[in-house]
Amino acid sequence: MYLKQIEQLVVLQKVDDEIVLLQDELKRAPQRIIELEKRRQEIEDNAEIVRDKLKYLTDQQKRLETEIETDSMRLKKSKSKMMQVGNSKEYHAMMREMDNLEKQNRGREEEKVTVAEELARQNLELKSTEENSQELDTELAGARQSLDERLAVAKARLAELDARRREAGTAVPKPILQRYEFIRSRLKNPVIVPVNAGICSGCHISIPPQSFIELQKGIQILSCPNCQRLIYWSDHIAPEPEPETDQPGADSPAETQAQ
Repeated sequence: MYLKQIEQLVVLQKVDDEIVLLQDELKRAPQRIIELEKRRQEIEDNAEIVRDKLKYLTDQQKRLETEIETDSMRLKKSKSKMMQVGNSKEYHAMMREMDNLEKQNRGREEEKVTVAEELARQNLELKSTEENSQELDTELAGARQSLDERLAVAKARLAELDARRREAGTAVPKPILQRYEFIRSRLKNPVIVPVNAGICSGCHISIPPQSFIELQKGIQILSCPNCQRLIYWSDHIAPEPEPETDQPGADSPAETQAQ
């Protein structure tokens, strides 16, 4: 009876270990989506800044064109009035005005070229940003689909584990199961651990000799005096077989026996 209870507690522990891993995965899985959405927002914010620059530059370009056209018209009118000037004073005043208009328009033309170059650069920047945004949208869609699939698999597995947990719990007396749950609520996994050579594998501290003797008898389920985890003697439960690995140069059991 004791061994059956220990076996079921160990099964329960394995189930809980996997549940903890799956729950951690369910918590971490959306993090990738959050990171991609954050990058997507940063790209969109950058695109909005570029659009504002383009609007400002476009308005500036239109203003320069309007001013150049306006002063060009004034210049033409001034030139047509030159023939009507009555004295040299008016003539020189008009010449100075025309020189100023021409100088202003030359400056505006230079500024217009600079604005046009900056407009071209910002348009390229916007195009690149929009391409990055489209690529990220595709990546986000794939990540969301992958996340949905992973979550569905994890939730299905959690349902299976929950059923196994209930089944394992029915084989354990209620007081012991309550002790297990109490310890589990206060300590990190594992809750039940083997004792090897008198050492608790949960806290790696020796248990008292008398406790080890009682543990070996296999009569009642004991707790480690130090970490309070449930303990069992390692010889009472067969260790899980390790996966076979082919090692170059290692002799097989048959070859060893033949030698």
